[in-house]
Parts: sequence; C-alpha cells; structure tokens
Amino acid sequence: MDIQELRTIAADIRKDIITMITEAGSGHPGGSLSAADILTVLYFREMRVDSSNPRWEDRDRFVLSKGHAAPVLYAVLARKGFFPKEELLRLRKIDSMLQGHPDMKGTPGVDMSTGSLGQGFSASCGMAMAAKIDRKDYRVYTLLGDGELQEGIVWEAAMFAAHYRLDNLTAIIDNNGLQIDGANEEIMSVDPITDKFRAFGWNVVETDGHCIEDIIMSIDKAKQTKGAPTVIVAKTIKGKGVSFMENEVDWHGKAPKEEQKLQALREFGGEI
Repeated sequence: MDIQELRTIAADIRKDIITMITEAGSGHPGGSLSAADILTVLYFREMRVDSSNPRWEDRDRFVLSKGHAAPVLYAVLARKGFFPKEELLRLRKIDSMLQGHPDMKGTPGVDMSTGSLGQGFSASCGMAMAAKIDRKDYRVYTLLGDGELQEGIVWEAAMFAAHYRLDNLTAIIDNNGLQIDGANEEIMSVDPITDKFRAFGWNVVETDGHCIEDIIMSIDKAKQTKGAPTVIVAKTIKGKGVSFMENEVDWHGKAPKEEQKLQALREFGGEI
C-alpha cells in the first residue's frame, strides 16, 4: 500500500471518528484524531493481523493504553473487517459491542481492555514477555497519551521492559501536549520525555506523528533495534484535521453537534 493510499485511509478514519462520536453524543474526538495517522500505518502497513481469526496466536498485538481514544481503534478495526462498519453508529449505545473504552471480551480485534491509564502499557509489556517465553515472533505495539506518563505505573512497566530486553515491544507516545484539564506543562509537565525513557534503558525515536513516511521510518527503526524496547515519541496535534478542534483542550471529551460534524466532514473532503 503506497503513501497516498495510507493518507486517504487516515482521512476516512477521521471522518468515521467524527461521525460516530456525533451520533453517540459523547466520546473523545481530540485524542482520537491525533492518533489516526499512527494507527493507519500500524494496521494497514505494519501489523500482522487476520480479521477472520481475531485470536490468531501468531498475530501482532496492539494495546490502546489511552483507552478513551477508542473511536480511532474502532474505525480502524471496522475498515479492516473485524466487524461491519455500520456498528460504528452504535458507539456507546446500550448492548453495543463498541463501548466508551475498549473491551477485549466484546469487540473483535481488541487485544486488551483499557481505560485506567497506564495499565494498558503494563499489559503490553506482559504480552511482549510472553512472546519471548513462548519463542513467538509476534510484535507488540502500544499507544499512550503524553498525559498518561504522569501515572507511576508507566515507569514501573518501562523499567520492566528494559530489564528484560523486550525488543519486540514498541511504545508510541501521542505527544499532543494536552490532557483533559489543560496543557501538560501546566497540569504536571512530563518533559523531557525522550531523556526519561533513555534513562530507563529504552531506544528512543522521535517522529512527526502526522507524516506517514516518518511514522513508517520510525517503526522500521524499532524493528531493527535489538536488545532493548523502543519508544516512538510522536509529535501530534490534538483534534488534527478539524480546524475548530486543533489544539483546543475543550475537545478532549466533547461530542460535536450536527452542524459541527458537517463542517468537519467538509474539511476532510466528503462524508462517511
């Protein structure tokens, strides 16, 4: 799949995010939009998955540690064929398979139930360790929010992964600079992210989280690294692609109104 095809998919994923959250009347658009390019590269270029066999033992694993950004994962899984795309319009509905946070028991393609920040990262370390013990060659990817790095459990897991040389693990930080209450630097700074992970023994790669080519190159570097886990610090924009949402903390967890949805879709160049 070429770069332009991936860009087109990422744009479609963003349309689906806006549409499903508007339909639900609740959800987290800002951090879902900022992660769309990253998940597009992972699922449509990098990861070994099979929608006809979601629990395939040799599949690559993905853990959305920032579980509130579930809409971006659901949009990707629907497009990969794990469930019908029509299900997206049932986001957060009673008895829907698509709840506000990912549920591995109820949603095909979800590898870990997440929502309590930091725990998904710890689970991904366990998955990578299991692969080493079982001598499996699958890779484990996990996406964290930068505000999530304020959780102590993250650094316990980081120490674990480095100690056991989990080079089959790649963590990606969605570094958009904002969390629910405001800017990270005002709430509790997480900088310098790169120096912290290096001090914990990780291979560190910095990238533009909205440049498909850069994301691909960063993941390639991670796969080439032996003897240490890799963290990709991806600089992103919260609400990416929607003019009135970009870098606006209010859109962390607020659903658009119908007219706002239509404006966003026009900016993306089409409808769901």
